[in-house]
Amino acid sequence: MSNKERESLNFLEEIVTEDIKNGKHGGTVLTRFPPEPNGYLHIGHIKAICINFKIAEKFNGETNLRFDDTNPTNEDTEYVDAIKEDIAWLGFQWKEELYASDYFGKLYEFAHKLIDDRLAYVDESTPKQIAEMKGTTTQTGVKSPYRNRPVEENKDLFSRMKNGEFEDGAMVLRAKIDMASTNMLMRDPIIYRIKHEHHHRTGNDWCIYPMYDFAHGQSDSIEHITHSLCSLEFIHHRPLYDWFIEKLDIFPSRQIEFSRMNVEYMITSKRKLKKLVEDKYVDGWDDPRMSTISGMRRRGYPAKAFHTFYDKVGTTKRDNLIEFELLESCVRDELNAIATRVMVITDPIKLTITDYPEGQVEWLETINNPEDESSGSRSIPFSKHLLIERSDFMSDAPKKYYRLSEGRDVRLKSAYIIHCEKAIRNESGEVVEVLCTYYDNSKSGEDVSGIRSKGTLHWVSEAHGLPCEIRNYDKLYTDPTPGEYEGKDVFDFINPDSLIINDKAIMEPSLKEAAVGDYFQFMRLGYYTKDKDSTEDKTIFNLTVSLKGGYKPNK
Repeated sequence: MSNKERESLNFLEEIVTEDIKNGKHGGTVLTRFPPEPNGYLHIGHIKAICINFKIAEKFNGETNLRFDDTNPTNEDTEYVDAIKEDIAWLGFQWKEELYASDYFGKLYEFAHKLIDDRLAYVDESTPKQIAEMKGTTTQTGVKSPYRNRPVEENKDLFSRMKNGEFEDGAMVLRAKIDMASTNMLMRDPIIYRIKHEHHHRTGNDWCIYPMYDFAHGQSDSIEHITHSLCSLEFIHHRPLYDWFIEKLDIFPSRQIEFSRMNVEYMITSKRKLKKLVEDKYVDGWDDPRMSTISGMRRRGYPAKAFHTFYDKVGTTKRDNLIEFELLESCVRDELNAIATRVMVITDPIKLTITDYPEGQVEWLETINNPEDESSGSRSIPFSKHLLIERSDFMSDAPKKYYRLSEGRDVRLKSAYIIHCEKAIRNESGEVVEVLCTYYDNSKSGEDVSGIRSKGTLHWVSEAHGLPCEIRNYDKLYTDPTPGEYEGKDVFDFINPDSLIINDKAIMEPSLKEAAVGDYFQFMRLGYYTKDKDSTEDKTIFNLTVSLKGGYKPNK
């Protein structure tokens, strides 16, 4: 590896490079992405996914997808399926699909080994008593009265726990470590608890379940994970991770932490995301306002934009708050390259070209995407009666108004230059129709008129336009950090205008053939995608992002 290549490595890649150089694990790299299937993946998971898969790819390694399904209370196959769909959509392929529940038998054996080695004991104290015995950050813990139970008694009780002889909460298995440790997690942590609940994979085979800290490192070790890469909230768990591996004398997986993906206006608490769904603040886990991957995909965020976002954010050791505008900028840049340009009128008024032949229809060729030569073109119908945006007409307009006004010229996109004659108003003074003439020698691509117009308007042929619904989404919260105010919750910052529905829009006829998830730039309006709620009779589009944003890389 050249010096230049070394300089471009992030700190995780430097660690992996050094391990390979030293021949650790035979120079192999095996990472894992270990979500708990108790909800949908969110923006925070994207960083963990990219880090684990991309580092493995960079060093010719592989990545396992392992579901840490040790808590049957909130886990479901719905979440398993959604997680797999999200990872595949991001473009990653895992080596093996595994589950912590695959190792329940082995983990049970590990627990017995700790008991045999006098490193674990069954505790019949209540949850409140155990919490009190833990002490505080300034006060050492108190040893449990059950801490020195004989080995055989512990083994018998633990076996009976497994066999279902005791009720939930009657007793737990705790590791015997150090009740005076400055790390609260090392003060005789619980490693097994009783839960008489149906598990989504093992059914009713088990009524005791390992705690995360006991299952996680051992699962890594069983799979021979070389580098267990996780976010910073697990840094205090690492001593316990290492303690279990050392005492069980198993494969020495190594945990390394990186900074979280904290983005303005987005929360990553699964509990709060679930409450948003259950309390109907949003319309499901894939609501386009959600910070879930499925929600952002439904909103129209392309997978490649997340890869760019990850690269721009970088991999660091310190948490920071990332600007939402950076994410939107990555989305906008990608959509600019791939989105088909189309014409949709959101607030229509009629425009009649008085000297254009009645009943005549021209099919005009327009390029699908000027940024992509391979995108091709399509034909759009042009006729005497058109629809334009109400905001594109103004009477007595100021000098630098470059749209439509009486006595002024403007070009119609991909069509002709027109001259505005007058506006027709109803009894209340509202403009209901604009009358224009056209320059028949000014057709786009064939213009020999010599006329120069500074403005260009989009339009839709009235006879050919089709109705559609537009869902204009904004941020779900009114504050960039809604979860950081004492005495308040994120639900106190819900944006009442996070969804504005427009059911009066008219689209060009080509959009009737659009597929769900297709990307479009509505000319002069923004980027949109077709929503899954669309039917044969009703086409629905979601606003993905505006045409312009406020992100400034060097601000």
